[in-house]
Amino acid sequence: MLFFLHWALNRVRRISNELLERYPKQFGIDFDQNKATLKDLANIRSKLLRNRIAGFITAHVRRATTEREAVDSETELPEI
Repeated sequence: MLFFLHWALNRVRRISNELLERYPKQFGIDFDQNKATLKDLANIRSKLLRNRIAGFITAHVRRATTEREAVDSETELPEI
């Protein structure tokens, strides 16, 4: 059972990363928007798989946005 879960997660990661490389500007931090975009870009019949991929993409974009904002706020010079 554990092997199947690992395999399924790797499948979601692989597909998500491939879509993010191909269409980086198409995805954002909104899950429903990402799900609709995913429906237009890829032919994924399984609703569960589509939702997991959309969730992974949403989490990845949110994490990247948060990290980018943190770096930007650290590099700002304080006013004197």
